[in-house]
Amino acid sequence: MPGLTFVSYDRCVISIEQQLSNRGAMVFGTIISSPRASLSLQQVLRLANVYLENARQETDETIALVLCHDAEVSLSQVKRVAKHTKDKDMREGIASIYDGLGDLLDNQGCGSEAQAFYNKSAKWSHRVPGSGQSSRSTSLRSSLKNVLHSRSTSTAETPADKTLPLSSAQSPHKQQQQERDLAVFLPADVFPTNVRPPTVAFNPPEQDARLNDTIQLACCLGLLQSGYEPDDILDPAVLNWLQVIKDDPDEQERLKTLATDVIRAFKRDELKDAKSVTEVVILAPVLENDDFRYVLKEFYSGIGQSDLLDIHQLEGLAHLVQNANSGAIDADDLVKVLSLLSTRLRDTHQQSTHHLHQLTMAVSHVLDAMADANVKGLDRKKIHEPLSLYLEELKKSSDSYLVYQAAYAYQALLCVPDDESLWQATLRRGGKVIQGVSGIVSAVKGLDLNGFVEGLKDIQQGMSEAGEAIQLVKKAYDGATSLIEDGQGFFECLKEGLSFGRKCAWYSALRGADVLIREGQLASFKRLVCEAPCRREAAFQWGVCQRLGVIAADSKWDLATRQNAVAFLGEMYRDDDVWGSQSNIKQWIVNILMQLSSIRGGEMQFVKLQLQGLAKKGDSAKQKIFQTFQENGPVSYPLKIALSTVRSPSLLDRVQERPDVEGHIRQLRKQRLKDRGTSVYIAPQAKASLQAPDEARFPLMEKVDEFLANDQKVFLLLGDSGAGKSTFNHELECHLWQSYKKAGVIPLHINLPAIDKPEHDMVAKQLRKFEFTEPQIRELKLHRKFTLICDGYDESQQTHNLYRSNRLNQVGEWDAKMVISCRSEYLGEDYRDRFQPGDRNHRSEPLSFQEAVITPFSMDQVYDYITQYVSVYRPLWEAAEYKNTLDLIPSLKDLVKNPFLMSLSLEVLPRMVDPGHDLSTTHITRTALYDQFIEHWLERGKKRLGEKTMSEQARSAFENLIDEGFTRNGIDYLKKLSVAIYKEQDGQPIVSYSRYKDEKSWKGPFFSRDEEKQILREACPLKRNGNQHRFIHRSLLEYGVALAIFDPQDWKERMVPETSAAQQTSTGPELNSSKNDNEDEASAVIGQEPEFISPLTWRSFIKEPSTLQFLEERVSQEPVFKQLLYGYIEQSKKDKKWSTAASNAITILIRAGYQFNHKDLRGIQIPNADLSYGMFESAQLQGADLRNVDLRGTWMRNVNLSNSQMTGVQFGEMPYLKHDSVVRMCVYSPDGENLAVGLENGKVIVYSTSNCETLWTLDGHNLGITGLVYSPEGDGIASSSEDGTVRLWNTGTGGCNHIVNGHGGGVTSVVYSSRGDQIASGSRDLTVRLWDVFTGECHHIWIGHTKDVLGVVYSPKRAQIASHGEDCTVRLWDIEAKKCIHVLSEHSHPVMIVVYSSQGDQLVSACTKQEVRIWEVDTGECRHSFKGDFHLYSNSCAFMYSPIRDQVARMIPGASVQLWDADTGKLLRKLDGDTHIPTSIVYSPQGDMIASAGDDNAVRIWDTETGVRRQTLIGHSDYVSIMAFSPKGDQIASGSYDTTVRLWDVGATTSRQISIGHSRWIHEIKCSPKGDSIATCSDDKTARIWDVETGICRHILQGHSGDLYSIAYSPQGDQIATGSEDSTVRLWNIETGACTHTLTGHDMAVYAVRYSPQGHQLASASYDRTVRLWDVRRSSGLRRRRRNGASMDIATGECRHIFIGHQNSVKSVAYSPRGDQIASGSEDGLLKLWGVEARTCLWTLTGHTERVNNVAYSPRGDMIVSTSWDKSMRLWDVTSGQCRAVIQHYKSGAKDIAWIEASGINYFVVGCEDGSVGMWQVRNDGDHCHVSLRWTRTKGELDVKGATIQGMQGLSHLDKQLLKQRGAVGEPADRFREASKKVSTMASVVSHLKTPLSEPTEDSTSKVSVSFEQLLQRVEQSNDPLLRDVVAAFVKNIH
Repeated sequence: MPGLTFVSYDRCVISIEQQLSNRGAMVFGTIISSPRASLSLQQVLRLANVYLENARQETDETIALVLCHDAEVSLSQVKRVAKHTKDKDMREGIASIYDGLGDLLDNQGCGSEAQAFYNKSAKWSHRVPGSGQSSRSTSLRSSLKNVLHSRSTSTAETPADKTLPLSSAQSPHKQQQQERDLAVFLPADVFPTNVRPPTVAFNPPEQDARLNDTIQLACCLGLLQSGYEPDDILDPAVLNWLQVIKDDPDEQERLKTLATDVIRAFKRDELKDAKSVTEVVILAPVLENDDFRYVLKEFYSGIGQSDLLDIHQLEGLAHLVQNANSGAIDADDLVKVLSLLSTRLRDTHQQSTHHLHQLTMAVSHVLDAMADANVKGLDRKKIHEPLSLYLEELKKSSDSYLVYQAAYAYQALLCVPDDESLWQATLRRGGKVIQGVSGIVSAVKGLDLNGFVEGLKDIQQGMSEAGEAIQLVKKAYDGATSLIEDGQGFFECLKEGLSFGRKCAWYSALRGADVLIREGQLASFKRLVCEAPCRREAAFQWGVCQRLGVIAADSKWDLATRQNAVAFLGEMYRDDDVWGSQSNIKQWIVNILMQLSSIRGGEMQFVKLQLQGLAKKGDSAKQKIFQTFQENGPVSYPLKIALSTVRSPSLLDRVQERPDVEGHIRQLRKQRLKDRGTSVYIAPQAKASLQAPDEARFPLMEKVDEFLANDQKVFLLLGDSGAGKSTFNHELECHLWQSYKKAGVIPLHINLPAIDKPEHDMVAKQLRKFEFTEPQIRELKLHRKFTLICDGYDESQQTHNLYRSNRLNQVGEWDAKMVISCRSEYLGEDYRDRFQPGDRNHRSEPLSFQEAVITPFSMDQVYDYITQYVSVYRPLWEAAEYKNTLDLIPSLKDLVKNPFLMSLSLEVLPRMVDPGHDLSTTHITRTALYDQFIEHWLERGKKRLGEKTMSEQARSAFENLIDEGFTRNGIDYLKKLSVAIYKEQDGQPIVSYSRYKDEKSWKGPFFSRDEEKQILREACPLKRNGNQHRFIHRSLLEYGVALAIFDPQDWKERMVPETSAAQQTSTGPELNSSKNDNEDEASAVIGQEPEFISPLTWRSFIKEPSTLQFLEERVSQEPVFKQLLYGYIEQSKKDKKWSTAASNAITILIRAGYQFNHKDLRGIQIPNADLSYGMFESAQLQGADLRNVDLRGTWMRNVNLSNSQMTGVQFGEMPYLKHDSVVRMCVYSPDGENLAVGLENGKVIVYSTSNCETLWTLDGHNLGITGLVYSPEGDGIASSSEDGTVRLWNTGTGGCNHIVNGHGGGVTSVVYSSRGDQIASGSRDLTVRLWDVFTGECHHIWIGHTKDVLGVVYSPKRAQIASHGEDCTVRLWDIEAKKCIHVLSEHSHPVMIVVYSSQGDQLVSACTKQEVRIWEVDTGECRHSFKGDFHLYSNSCAFMYSPIRDQVARMIPGASVQLWDADTGKLLRKLDGDTHIPTSIVYSPQGDMIASAGDDNAVRIWDTETGVRRQTLIGHSDYVSIMAFSPKGDQIASGSYDTTVRLWDVGATTSRQISIGHSRWIHEIKCSPKGDSIATCSDDKTARIWDVETGICRHILQGHSGDLYSIAYSPQGDQIATGSEDSTVRLWNIETGACTHTLTGHDMAVYAVRYSPQGHQLASASYDRTVRLWDVRRSSGLRRRRRNGASMDIATGECRHIFIGHQNSVKSVAYSPRGDQIASGSEDGLLKLWGVEARTCLWTLTGHTERVNNVAYSPRGDMIVSTSWDKSMRLWDVTSGQCRAVIQHYKSGAKDIAWIEASGINYFVVGCEDGSVGMWQVRNDGDHCHVSLRWTRTKGELDVKGATIQGMQGLSHLDKQLLKQRGAVGEPADRFREASKKVSTMASVVSHLKTPLSEPTEDSTSKVSVSFEQLLQRVEQSNDPLLRDVVAAFVKNIH
């Protein structure tokens, strides 16, 4: 509690709190008005005390600080006079006030100011600075402070006859009178002076020396913490030690580490005896706060978890709390400890009173500490009231010692107020306790009833208007007044004193006495006891006797002091006039003295003499007391909770016996930093997850440092192969070693592939590699922390969670954090489970795990790398040459963003590229880089070896290798080694070779001492660590095996002798197809059957993306390899042994972008292949083995899958559930096995999630379902409906248990309680109701909402419900109290969603305006609010023809891009841009590329021949609305809704320039015919002309009054036309930007403008349903004068004709290539062809059922293609007007089409709403058009429309349903009948084997088969899903 002041002129000791309330403002006013100068020194000292007292009581911190200042001012007056005084009382008085001021400021967080006051106090009292920092400083701390004084310093003594400073404003005369009246005199020789408290001997240890004991360690740490300055009065040896240690941080750290190690040793000590407890308690005051709390937690856990009360730990906990330093323990800790002790106190009721006494004393110490810490708001219900009731129970004990301790604890409890207000307490106590006079008698008998009555008077005055409370108080007052004079003995008074909550003065007096004793002020203690007005109170005397006994028993006090304590006890026993004659006190004194006399040794002889003297005196009662004790002996109770002595072997001895590890760690640190060496390093950037965009990057090292500084446990580092994970891990290790300090966290780099079974004890295995001994490893495991840097999780081919399998951070295991790296492509969907702490059933906190993904280098990082590389390695090129080459080779720019490929590129570029040549057409691939790197590495190795001194044999072998071709031999060695590693070690990259063990194994040919092998091994890119060999990078191993699969050089050598023969005799193994596509022109040099030696034949590479990438690139470059792969697929039709090779082959081809449309794949065997996103349009797959094949997103339209094997196939999708009513809600059962769906028609349908079969149809509601929820056990469903009812359904029977009626309106929500016994519902009748699940009865109705209740939700942790409604509020209802506890009303719109946090302490709500708020449930306060930000984009259209061939591109938002065959209407190709919705498409001028843009803000470039995506260009921040290629096709301009235009170099991934100018959306963008400028038009009513080279805006074309929708260049490039919402067309001069003419005539917005091919005319299409032709020819007679005097031609601007005929707005217009026709498309669904010369409508083309989006002529002008919102495209003959082909029936409509013509064949690319792009081929066959799919890139959705699945085997019920829903036809084979056939076959075989050959018997197979067939028929007819599942499992087991 706050500091106490004891005065000698009042009847009792008054606390500051009582003093201020009694004296009030009167005293304060007196102080203020008194002139300070007229006061005596004594009065000024008192004045300072009063300021201090008032400051302590003041709750306003500002006023308290002012009062402190006033006290300081008063002291300054005293100090000037008393500076040289020898009056020790005066000096102690000044010191005491300074201490009090320090305490006050320290409590308010003013640490430095407080320390200044403490220092002043020390100077005035000659004490060590800092001794006043805590009113509860430990005895050890006090001992330390005294022992550190110079031994020559004299003891400070205070004569007993001196007067203590008084904290009162009373006059000296009145004070002296009271002192004469109340003074109690003891003999002068009892505590005559203040003395020094007990000290401990301290001998400073030598540096790095072993410490003698724990006390010495504590002294060292205490001295270091105390802040002594060199001029402090210290022992010279101590001062010298301190000065030396302050300059030795290592020694300081060693001492701190020893203390921490002792604490950890204590934790591991299972016994935890008194000796161990003593050691920890001694160290506790000098521990850091974290370590102190660790100890506190250990004691807490030990007491709480032990079945029997552990007295030693209980004593330790009491000492820990009692002696804690300021700030070491907070209020929450104290409350937690008190709660535990209170619980154990109640549980120990039936145990010995000794245990109860110890517990009660511990509770007292905790309560004392809580009072000192000013803890308030103790939970009355959970802690305060139960504890007080139990303490009251203890009053019934017959043990007076226990009763006293309970009384003390109760008084301490009263100083820790609960969370109940005075009003609440009055009502509660009035209603339960103070009812009538009899209640008063039992409540207050034996207490200070005068004080009680006065208190009731105050309460009564404060409640004069309080109704019922007045009557209660009056009854209490009337009943109490009759008991004032009633008195009882000590024992009864003490018991009754526990029954009423009033603070007593004796408790405060005893707390003050403790302070004085602790500081050695025993003379002051004597005067306090003698002058205390409560000195005759039994409880006070009991406590004083106990404290005197403690002093007498403690051998640390000097003998005179102990004798004085015994004399004091004797005086209290003898003098009944002064101390009273209460027998219990006399008994307690005799008991104490007899216990003291029993202490062994002669030093207690004076106690026996005292007893002998007392035995001879006193009346008969006293004689009887002595006689009783002599007969029975003393009652053994400890005089205090004493500490045991520390004996050897101690915990400190144990920790000092540890082996030395620090020296070995220093050596390891030095070696690891040396190994890092000098290398090029660029700090990598990372993003938060695989899904995060690369732009959201952050510095990786900073993120890891944050991880290491917080409480997280695992950091997962992901990245592509070569992204720099290992390099970063080494840099991280170096970074941590550089910052390592002695005894700090140890960074341990673990190369996981080099560790045998790292899932078990990997830390110890790695330490053994670093040559740590087993004792050292055990030491590190027990006492040190680690940062584990685990590299190469993927290379070690792990599937274990290494954190869990190594039991990190579990009891007795390694204390470590883990940074672990893995390649991104190695992981599956649920990869986090492999790394997160915790197991599947007990997940760790989400905050314990973090991940980051290394992003590719930015170009700035690339250039930085080049600069460092050139500086470090001095290559042939300078940095500028490298940078220039990167700028000129776009494909290389992408590659070097990978750090490893960057290093390879810099190594080999000088030999690959001639900077003097034109590099714009150079294309470099990843595989090409590796090819060059390996050759360069081997040639460099050859040169190095040639310069090396060799033996004669080695030189001969070297020359032989050169003769045979050194590089080719090296490559062969690399290939064979790579293959052997995959074959023998399953790809594990590290090879351990021991000559004696492995020489004759597969390792011998590679690592033996053979000269040739040694030379090749030294020349290859391998590295060695001891006996372990590995490639310098994992990707080189993968490259080696890929090269072994197909080496172009090997095949070139084979082609020379075989080409001619192959051309004559072999047609090659190309797959049969309906039409030969002539895809490969390479000579067929492969025989009819490939060689069965390739790694593709014996190993599956489907899950190894890095190897597949090499093979993908190789197949795109080498036609022979493609033929070889097709050959593997073909061979699988004939022989199953080729199935692995075929699976690999088709996976490689699919990933390389090759498509299998119309291919004959009948009977192929490709189990486990990855066909995801492949194209199989109309392919023949009858009888194919497709088991476990990945078919996600595969295009399989019209494919024939009859009789194919489909077991385990993965479609990546689930079938949908079709209903005849709108689905309103669905919910899974708790076990996930069922799904309930609520419909708008009032039905609830329950499905099985395993097969989607209907289990129950719950029909009963009349209107739509509004709420649906499963019970917690899953045995019930509650549904609510608009019909005003709630129905409770039984999930086992499908029946309705209860219909809950009561609401007066539709029920909007229903929810189960966590126990499942209640449901709550909200309704439009504005109420929330609580129902009983078992009876259906309504328990309660809550009313409060003013509008419809929209939802209710239960709290997960407390009896609480939250409801939300249209009245914009959330209301919290207490279920037990049945009332509203909070109304959360800060939303401004109806609240739609409310969710509790998992702990129920917070709540999140969201309203209709996307406003989200987070609330504190306890207070109802809004902690945070967030605003949503949602944007909706309108559709945009774009359309254009290919400039070369008859192909059309058009697009609608939500569509893909597809290429169609114009003649047949078949889809050729489909381009998919991942997940984007295309918004624009454009062909390159050469027709070899297509660019598509979409709502994902990206531009994608596609190869029109293969459909493979070449590039993805990222940069825009909003939809890309339009694009245009430059005339040369080397650049693309893109316009976006982000108001920017970006120019992209084709082949690069970044825009060269960014043009920003438009303030709103850009509608169209066009390139000038010369390619030197681009023009854009926008919703900001302007058009802009941009310079291509500089990106500068040349002109802003302003003049339109509405948005601009269309823009066009004239063919000559000198004029621009714009069409606007303002109904006009404007013509602009491109050179000047001036408007040359405004063409008016349209009545409404102009949507499209197009120049004729010759540029003489302009066509415009308008919303006014017309198309207008304008004359824009130059006329020499029309000239306009420029400002500079020159003139220019202008157009006439005359409207030549108006084409009228459309019934709705015209959206598109196009000229024919010859300019003699115009085509227009309209919202009326019509397409019209107009003759330009005839000015009439030539054809009206009908067929579209919705608006025509775009029209375009083919390059020859003989065909027109049109696209429409009806999701179809139509090809029209211009001459006849007939529709040649219709392409339709697609999931989404076509938006844009682009034509291409090559070698007389037409192609068109189509972009569709579903996000796909496809290319289709058109073939004209007379009067017929044939359209076939060439390639497509789908958005990723499975497409099986028209696929034949008749007889398909192994298909699950769900997959069958999925295929049917997606349009597949036919009936798959039933899985049960398949199993029947297998069982029948097996039965016949078994029967045949059992039948003797000589005696054939009747075959029983038919019987088995028939019976099984019957069983399956019954199962199929049954609707019981359980039966079907059981039989299915049975069949599976048989199979």
